[in-house]
Formats: sequence, C-alpha cells, structure tokens
Amino acid sequence: MEKKNLKGWLYLLPAILFLGVFMVYPLIDVFIYSFEEGYNSASGTSFGIGLYNYEYVLHDPYFLQALKNTLILVFITVPLSTLLALGISVGLASIKKLRNLFQTVYFLPYVTNTLAVGIVFMILFKPTAYTDGLVNIFLGMFGISPIDFIGGPYWAKMLVLCIYTVWVVMPFKILVLTGALASVREDYYNAARLDGTSSFRIFRKITLPMISPTLFYLVITGFIGAFKAYNDAVALFGTELNVAEMNTIVGYIYDRLYGEGGGYPSYASAAAIILFAIVLTITCINLLVSRKHVHY
Repeated sequence: MEKKNLKGWLYLLPAILFLGVFMVYPLIDVFIYSFEEGYNSASGTSFGIGLYNYEYVLHDPYFLQALKNTLILVFITVPLSTLLALGISVGLASIKKLRNLFQTVYFLPYVTNTLAVGIVFMILFKPTAYTDGLVNIFLGMFGISPIDFIGGPYWAKMLVLCIYTVWVVMPFKILVLTGALASVREDYYNAARLDGTSSFRIFRKITLPMISPTLFYLVITGFIGAFKAYNDAVALFGTELNVAEMNTIVGYIYDRLYGEGGGYPSYASAAAIILFAIVLTITCINLLVSRKHVHY
C-alpha cells in the first residue's frame, strides 16, 4: 500500500513543483513585499516592516477609482453574460439543423484578438472628424444627440467596457453550456412531457438543476476573470487608463510596477494582496451558496 502511495506522489511531483515554483512561492514573496516599507528593488533593502503600504493603497484615489471600476465590471458583466449565454445555449440546443454552424459563429469572438475587437468597438462607438460612429448614427434616428462613448462621460465609457467584456467572454460560456445541455438525459424530458409538464417548469425543475455545476463553474471563473480585467480597458481606452478614469485593479498594479508612476513593488504587492483577498472572499461566498443550489 505504501509503495502505491509513493508511486502516486511521484506522478504528482512535477505538478507540485510547478505549482510551488510559479504560484506558491510568488504569492509568499508578494505577501512579504507588501509589508516592506520603502522597498528598493535595486538594492533589495527597505526602511522597515509595517502596514503603511496598505494604508497608502487604500487611500490612493487611483486605486479607489480602479476598485470602483472593477467592482462595477464584475457585478454587471458576470451575471449578464451568464444569463445571455444560457438563453442562447437553450436556443441552440433546440435547433437540430445547422447547430454546429451557429456554435462556430458564436465562438468566433473568443478566438479573435482582443485588440482587434477593441478597434472594432472604437469604430462603432467613437466619433471622428468624418463620422459620429455607427452607434451614434443609429441613436440619431431616434433624435438622440451624439455621445462620445470612448472619451466622453464616465457612464458612457463604463457602458462600452461592460458591453465589450460581455461580448468577449460570452462565446466561451455558450460553448460550455451547450455541451452541458447536451449531456442532460432525454429520458427526464420524455417523462416530464408524458405528465403534461410545461416547458418552463421542465427548464426550472430539470434543466437548471442538471446543469447547475456548469453554471457554478462559469460564475466562479467569471468572477475571477472579471477581477483580472485589464486588456479590455487597454483595447478601448489606451494605456493612459488613469487619465480616462477607466483603470482596473490589475492595471493599477501594473502601473505601480512598470508605468510612469512605477518602481514601487511594495505598493503593487499590497494592491495584489488586496485583490487576492477580495477574490478569495467572493469565491468562498459562492462555495457556501453552491451547497444549497448546486446539484451534483
């Protein structure tokens, strides 16, 4: 029995080493940096150890703006993209002919370069010297004045960022949910139809419970992915995200490390630990909720 256990651990050893070197060690290192005040990356020295880095970050208006943007992005795009993906997946599951073609069409945005999609959205939403943008042309048909969605008011920029994020993440969710719906046994549906059960009740009592583990997986990964958002904002608003008031927590961390106000790994580490704590808390809450609503 001990030999079998040893053999199993040997199989796991490469993965354990990989996780230890590239995930556990960096996390511990960042945690230590976050408490070192005035850390100098060149000399490897600091003034002392304390909570000043956290106090600075939590009072930094740029971080507070990035936190606000990230939370708005998370709590709007994750539920919205999941619900839209579920509706589209149910529609695709009911289509027998050309189902694979529709799945391919819906999946295309996921494999398209992020910056390329961002340029397309800029063409749609940004007014230029030659045109007000396709969206503004459409709004003009209803008598609505042109809006600069890229360089204009905050709510307009956030609206575009949310739409862009939903557009980018939804194809993957559609693909996963379509597979989950296909795995539900047809016997359950046939038995419900024999009893005269309505389609809505079948969906609520059979379909949703059967695909609840997949939905839970998409919600968890969606929250984590939305908290790591950065490329989406850069694709739409460029690298000067603080000026545009559209920075995210990951963007703030990057700026503190490599941006114009960079060279402060202690501040970046403190922000990274705060982000880690937020994501961990939300994940734990989702895990507690899943015990009552997810059927395995």
